[in-house]
Amino acid sequence: MLAVSWNVNGLRAAMKKGFKEFFELMNADIFAIQETKMKENQKDFAFPGYYEYWNSADKAGYSGTLVYTKTLPLNVIYGIDGEAYNDEGRIITLEFDKYFFVTAYVPNSKQDLSRIPYRMDFEDQMLSYLKRLDASKPVIYCGDLNVAHQEIDIRNAKQNVLSAGFTVHERTKMTALLENGFTDTYRFKYPDKIEYTWWSYMFNSRMNNVGWRIDYFVVSNRIQNLINDALILMSIEGSDHCPVVIDINI
Repeated sequence: MLAVSWNVNGLRAAMKKGFKEFFELMNADIFAIQETKMKENQKDFAFPGYYEYWNSADKAGYSGTLVYTKTLPLNVIYGIDGEAYNDEGRIITLEFDKYFFVTAYVPNSKQDLSRIPYRMDFEDQMLSYLKRLDASKPVIYCGDLNVAHQEIDIRNAKQNVLSAGFTVHERTKMTALLENGFTDTYRFKYPDKIEYTWWSYMFNSRMNNVGWRIDYFVVSNRIQNLINDALILMSIEGSDHCPVVIDINI
């Protein structure tokens, strides 16, 4: 199975920057999108051959997640347990015969870190939710997780220890996820490789590759050996994030 995850920072904008062509080229079995910044009734595009599931924020032009899948899921859950965080459209879960597929747009803690308490509560609820799913069948969890887990995952680690996305609070929550039965697929395949998935629009960050790895595919430990590859497509533009990909025999 080939799955793609991409924070497009506005799907309508991304459609004008080659998203459709990239989507069709990948021909993925599942394609997860974060930060759609739109509602389903605003779209003027379609991708034949896919079922689509939207979770849009109440606030216009904000947040939002979307999943395209070639296979009809057994069940679809919006938010955590069908309710939490649906006001910001942050989570979609698809249940299939052999696994759960979860995509999330994890809340940013904000530049002044004022949303750290909200973020910590989100992390705790999400971990509890993923563990409950995992008790039933393996989980594939992907999305913009808004954290660079280790120093290898960020260009300028020492300068960013108090920056949103690299605080000890956020990194500790990511560690907790991985210590509770889950695998960071990219680090599993490439322990020492340095690639990034997000670059600030300021200071020519992308041109200079001053980036962060904050987009992930995470899977239940018991299916980690089914991973064929985990890729970061740094050359794909159209957003301040680039797509991440997993090829897994499930």
